[in-house]
Amino acid sequence: MAKLAINGGSPLITDWVPNRWPIFDDRDKQALLDTLESGNWCCMWSENSKVAQFEKLFSEYIGTKYATCVNSGTASLELAFRSCDIEPGDEVIVTAVSFVASASSIVLAGGVPVFVDVDPETYQMSPDAVEAAITDRTRVIETVHYGGYPVDMDRIREIAKKHNLFIVEDCAEAHGTEWRGQKVGSLGDIGGFSFQMGKNLTCGDGGAMTYSRDDLAVSCYSYSRYGNVPGGERYVHYIPAGNFRMSEFLAALLAVQLSRHVEQTETRYQNGEYFAQ
Repeated sequence: MAKLAINGGSPLITDWVPNRWPIFDDRDKQALLDTLESGNWCCMWSENSKVAQFEKLFSEYIGTKYATCVNSGTASLELAFRSCDIEPGDEVIVTAVSFVASASSIVLAGGVPVFVDVDPETYQMSPDAVEAAITDRTRVIETVHYGGYPVDMDRIREIAKKHNLFIVEDCAEAHGTEWRGQKVGSLGDIGGFSFQMGKNLTCGDGGAMTYSRDDLAVSCYSYSRYGNVPGGERYVHYIPAGNFRMSEFLAALLAVQLSRHVEQTETRYQNGEYFAQ
């Protein structure tokens, strides 16, 4: 029997697997150049801005009425919790298996993360553990679609409805993931997405909130843009809020990246199936 490479044998593959990422071509370069030459580098209030255009494209892709772009995935979660009217001491249930931002965003919004375990069969948040962790201070269930696989949203939605809780979906690794034919990010009250360099839809860094409820449209927008309201005056600020806007350059890049995302997702899936076999 041949000696395994890990034990000192000769490896069959010497140049390893190509791993170029992110993938880009002349369309991405042209989108950035067009934005540069436009002189409009900051997303302001124009419906013709690159950010507004991408928000429309992304909300249509996810299947929500609205999308609000921000400067990171962490910001998308923090602002989602703020939009759910989290107050100091309110509890948010979150899985213990995730990146730190899933929990730190709760703290930044003034809430208290309550960790629950995953189902060992799926590595996704255990609905039974969620229900057992609910107290009279619980306000939100944060579902983390870890590794791009969906949480059991049937059970989670049932639990949330029973206890009158918000659902915030952490979709940082789950662009295009579906649960029973519906994309994650459209199954709860607000979805939070990351476009950081390592994500399967990327512009280097950035994020977005997706949602369909009209009553959330003002708060999600306001918390990301100095307390302004959609269509309102530039220097009229209704709530204390920071600046979490996405730049025009990133949105221009994302629009091109989104155009190839379905094809890349299918390729990724086929590659995963190959390795699994």
